[in-house]
Amino acid sequence: MSPAENPAGEHGSGGGIGRLVRLLTAVELGIACLAAAMIFGLILFQAVQRYLPVPQIVWAGELSQFALIWLTFVAAGVLVTRNGHIAIELIDTLPSPVVVRVVQTLAMALVALIAGAFAWACWELVYSAGFLTSPALGLPMSWVYAIALIGLVSATIRAAVGTVQVARSGMPATGDAAEVEVP
Repeated sequence: MSPAENPAGEHGSGGGIGRLVRLLTAVELGIACLAAAMIFGLILFQAVQRYLPVPQIVWAGELSQFALIWLTFVAAGVLVTRNGHIAIELIDTLPSPVVVRVVQTLAMALVALIAGAFAWACWELVYSAGFLTSPALGLPMSWVYAIALIGLVSATIRAAVGTVQVARSGMPATGDAAEVEVP
């Protein structure tokens, strides 16, 4: 597979960096799947407990909201790598491949810049919100923000690498994104 079809060494031999990327992708997807399962289980539990004569557990809703935040941010880096994020593909149909590559490179650079700015802001939240706790769980808010920070840093790094790869080889075909192998 050529570098144009394989951004960030997502699969294939890739050596040590390829294995590291696959491992990090698997960890991010694992956290995202755990968060999705938590959301499903906790919301189902809340719905069931409303009709049962049991005391209400107030922290279930709060934890499901945190899981939604974690799912959103942890999956961001994987989506950037797999070209699965929201994109307007109108430019991709232009007849000039040079213009298409320049616009795609600028777009990926903008994603890296914005993700980096969000990561910086999230770092400030993690650093400054250590004394705050969530209302129902008493969970330190810095823990809530730390998982979002991991996802934003991942998205920043993956978008920066993607920017260089798009500038060199062009955007990979979107059909390849569904065929990514995760160990």
